[in-house]
Amino acid sequence: MGEYLLGIDAGNTVIKAVLFDREGNEIAMAAEEGHSQVPTPGHVERGLGELWSHAKVVIRACIERAGIRADEIAAIGCAGHGNGLYALDRSGAPLIGIQSLDTRAAGLVEEWQAEGVGQRTYPIAGQRPWPSQTPTLLAWLKRFRPDLFAKIGTVFLCKDFVVNRLTGARVSDVSDMSGAGLLDVAGRRYDDGLMKAYGLHDCMDLLPDLAESDAIVGRVSEEAAVQTGLAAGTPVVGGLFDVVASAIGSGVTKTGAASIIAGTWSINQVIIEKPDLSNPIFMFSTFDRNLYMAIEASATSAANLEWLVRELFPHDGKDGRSPFDLCCQLAAEVAPAANDPLYHPFLYGAQQDGNARAGFYGVAGWHTKGHLVRAVLEGVAFGHRQHIATMRAAGAGFDEAVLSGGGSRSLIWPQIFADVLDVPVTVARSRETGALGAAITAGAGIGLFADISAGAAAMVQTDRHYRPNAALGAHYDRRFAIYGEIAAAMAPIWRRLATSEPLAREAAE
Repeated sequence: MGEYLLGIDAGNTVIKAVLFDREGNEIAMAAEEGHSQVPTPGHVERGLGELWSHAKVVIRACIERAGIRADEIAAIGCAGHGNGLYALDRSGAPLIGIQSLDTRAAGLVEEWQAEGVGQRTYPIAGQRPWPSQTPTLLAWLKRFRPDLFAKIGTVFLCKDFVVNRLTGARVSDVSDMSGAGLLDVAGRRYDDGLMKAYGLHDCMDLLPDLAESDAIVGRVSEEAAVQTGLAAGTPVVGGLFDVVASAIGSGVTKTGAASIIAGTWSINQVIIEKPDLSNPIFMFSTFDRNLYMAIEASATSAANLEWLVRELFPHDGKDGRSPFDLCCQLAAEVAPAANDPLYHPFLYGAQQDGNARAGFYGVAGWHTKGHLVRAVLEGVAFGHRQHIATMRAAGAGFDEAVLSGGGSRSLIWPQIFADVLDVPVTVARSRETGALGAAITAGAGIGLFADISAGAAAMVQTDRHYRPNAALGAHYDRRFAIYGEIAAAMAPIWRRLATSEPLAREAAE
C-alpha cells in the first residue's frame, strides 16, 4: 500500500490537489483558479472543459512538487462544492456547469413557495427548494431551456464530474446528493415522490448511481493516468460534499460537534444522530455511514472579503504582504464602536431571498477603509450567527466550534467570530481541510483506518484557540439586532430593484 493519500478539493472558484502522508502532514499542494461566466445577471456558470483541464494541471503539479512516484499514492478522495448543476449529455460528454452562486431560479422558488412545494419536499429531503439547489436548477432548465434539458444524460455535482473524468464512473455519493435535496435523507436513497414534488418525475434516469463517501467507486483509467500523471488503477472513493469534508479535515467527527466554514459559503453545521429536529433548518446531509449533519448555510461568507479586496484593494500589499493580510490589519486597528458602519453580506443573495443584495449602512465621513473592512468581517459573522440561531432553535446547539475555510487563516477574523457567536473557536492546523477530509475518507475506503473518525484522529491537529471577549457581548447583541432590522426593512426595496425595468436607451441619454 502506498504511503500517501491525495485529496482533491473543487470549489466554486479554485480547484486544489493536496498530497498528505498518513499522519496528516501536507507534502505538496497545487491550485488553479477558475473563471466564472455570467452570461446574464444571476446566471453563474463555468466551463467543464476548464474544470477538467485545471484538475489535470493541479494533480500533475502536486505529484511533481512532492517528488514521489505516482504509484506511492494509495488512494484518492474528491470533495466539491455542493448544489449547482453539472451535467453530461447522453453520450457522456460535458454539457453545462452551473455554480452554487447562481440565482436564475429565484422566481421559480417564489412560485413554488406560493404553491407549497417545500411542504412536500421537506418531510422527505429535509430541504425546501432554493435558487441554487440542484433539483430547482434542473426544473428551471426543463421549463425555460427545454432544448438544453433534452440533451442531459446525467446530473452530477462538482466533484462527481472530476471522479467521472478520473474513472469513467457515473456515480455520486450520499453526502452530496442529500445536501442537494435529491434523496430521502433518512433512507439515503432516491425517492419517486420527492422527484414528483419537484416536477421531475421523468428524470430518475438522469441521476447517477449512489455510493457511500468512503466506498471505492472506480480506479484511475489508463487515459486519465496519461493526462494527470497518476498511476492507472489507483482507487478512487465516492468522495464528499465539501462542507462535510472540511468538518472531517478540521477534526469534527463526533455527535454534537460543530463546524463553521467561512468560505465562499457561510456553512454552520452540527453532527446529529438522525435527520430529525424540532424546527425546520436549511438542509441535512449524511456525515458518514451512520451519522448526519444539520446544516444552515448561504452564499454569504468570505466571498465578500474577496470582492472587497478585488474591487477596493487591487494594488495594495506591495510590501510583500497579501492584500487580505493588509485588510485584516486595517480592521484590527479599528476599536469597536457603537457607530461603526454595518454591512450585509448578500453579494449573491440571501438563503431564502434571492433578491437580497449587499450594502454598507451608517457610513460617515470619519470612517476609513479599516472601518469598511471591519464592517465586512463583522457582517459575515452576523450572517453565520443568524444561521446558528436557527439551528439552536431547532435543537442543534453547541458550546464550541472549529472554524475552517479562508476566513480561518486571518489572525483577527476568528476572534471576531468568537466574539459575535459568543463561543470558543478553534482553528485546525491544516489550511486545506476540505482536501484533508477527502484524503482521510480515501484512507478509510482502502482500510488504512477503521473508519472516517479514526482517520481524522490520526491525521488532524489543532493550531489556535480563541475565547469570546465578554466585554463585547452587549455590543454585538445590539449590532446584530440592528443588522436584522435593516435587512427586514430592505427586503421590499431589494425586490423592487430586482424587478425594475431597465431605462430605455433614449431616456438614459
